[in-house]
Amino acid sequence: MKDFHSLTLGVLSVATLLAGCGGSDDPPPTERRTTLGTVVGLDHSASNGTYAWLGLPFAKPPVGALRWKAPAEPEAWTNARETQAFGKACLQNGRIYGPGANNTYDTTIVSTLNMPVGQEDCLTLNIWRPASADTQLPVLFFIYGGSNTSGYTADPVYNGANLAKAANAVVVTANYRLGVLGFFNLPQLKAGAGSAEASGNFALLDNLQALKFVSQNIASFGGNPGNVTVMGQSAGAINTWALMTSPLSTGLFHKTIPISGGLSLASNLPPGMLPTLNTASAYLAQANNLLYNLVIADGKALDMATAKTFVATQTDAQIADYLRDKDAGVLLGTVLNKGLTGSGPIPDGTVLPADPIAAIAAGNYRKVPVLASNTRDEGKLFAQFLTLFGGPPGFKISDATRFAMMMGFNPDAAPTLSEADIIDPAYLPSDAAGTGWSAKSALLASVFTSPSRDNMLNTLKTQQANVWHYQFDWAQEPAPWNTVYGAAHAFDLPFVFGNFGPSLFSNASNSAANQPGRLALSNAMMQTIGAFMRNGDPNNAALGVTWPAWPAQLHFDATLTQPKISVQ
Repeated sequence: MKDFHSLTLGVLSVATLLAGCGGSDDPPPTERRTTLGTVVGLDHSASNGTYAWLGLPFAKPPVGALRWKAPAEPEAWTNARETQAFGKACLQNGRIYGPGANNTYDTTIVSTLNMPVGQEDCLTLNIWRPASADTQLPVLFFIYGGSNTSGYTADPVYNGANLAKAANAVVVTANYRLGVLGFFNLPQLKAGAGSAEASGNFALLDNLQALKFVSQNIASFGGNPGNVTVMGQSAGAINTWALMTSPLSTGLFHKTIPISGGLSLASNLPPGMLPTLNTASAYLAQANNLLYNLVIADGKALDMATAKTFVATQTDAQIADYLRDKDAGVLLGTVLNKGLTGSGPIPDGTVLPADPIAAIAAGNYRKVPVLASNTRDEGKLFAQFLTLFGGPPGFKISDATRFAMMMGFNPDAAPTLSEADIIDPAYLPSDAAGTGWSAKSALLASVFTSPSRDNMLNTLKTQQANVWHYQFDWAQEPAPWNTVYGAAHAFDLPFVFGNFGPSLFSNASNSAANQPGRLALSNAMMQTIGAFMRNGDPNNAALGVTWPAWPAQLHFDATLTQPKISVQ
């Protein structure tokens, strides 16, 4: 747009002015029409070459009578709506991966650990696209991770601008309900509900509702509704796999990129392996235990046995009203204090098959191209789970201390920390065969992430050829983080999105020394995502190698100065 204050109007005709503005009736490029009304986003063309629309509602707020209900169409609006700020995070107990008090990465993340943060009115999405006139762009729909109990789209790592620009694509991120507000298998809430709502899979229904918004509206933002790729990481990958097997997802997406997730029941895996999907009965027990504990806390019963008796005297409607009237913070506090924190898709047989792997083996799923991935050191982010092998947790410090340690770390200064400041002495030296931190965390991955990966991809390969897998191997962090984390779970995300600014792990990862190789690797990864979105095949010139389908693996790595990409 011209700076009209600097022009001498006397020497310009009205026609010249209109031509310079693109015509008197042309809306600005940040103004777009949706089925709900007009939205006005942000023009970042000068800073990063993109336009953005933030905080678009895709469902009514799931509050009051709509708590534990399927997402409902939001109310339309008449006047242009400014969509220039992220919506609030969905309600969750504070973790170091959460939104803190300010819906972003800052010091309040520590002060809100284990406290309710976010709010129930949270079902919004965000859209980024290149600042161009291109249409029919491929669309990436991203589902964040966080154990299905935490996470938020305003996390700086998930800003879609750089990926949209690099891949020449439209990038969408969407909030979804978390924890027991997102997955809740309680019979008393099912009365009068439709089969999808009765499943208890409210978070998956949120994902589907957001995808419906994309299908109906993304063309207005230059996207192709016939070329949507769903990408999710960790719990988001679990949800992505779930959407592939859900009968309700027909026509809503056309490719998937599940990063570090699985969808295997214990019965799908060899004995002793850790499942990535729990049974519906496990979630029924969780919901009942939450209800009984609330009843006890309210003085309606003395113990679990009398709570069960009391609940049996109540109608379904009474129990539903009782729970919907509860302050959500009380719900989350009870979940945390009573150890009821597990959350994830419920294999109910309607929204999600009772055995998704069996459904895939029978060909009953969305048969679309798949680009799956894992990191080399997945287990290093799950230090607390080393207790499964009879030892102490892997880290000897609290999450609060670790957060502060990372936030205050200078990656370009002489080292002031050592492995011994972070890792429990039981796992030192870290490179000790069998007993060291690296060996123990690899053992954890071998019983947790790897079995679900192999179970899923090998089952898929019986039905389709177009399945690829890569492993992220980059571990060039400044010491001691290169050993503490290495190529840990989630450490590939900044590379996928091209975001290396301030965020949870940024100071522990990003040094001036590793910047050249890091940025080059990120560019290759974003080009690969772009190629897969367009072609259903990740092979592209940026790789420098030919990438066969699974069981072959491409390895993304880099030295300090250049990418190192290979096939094994």
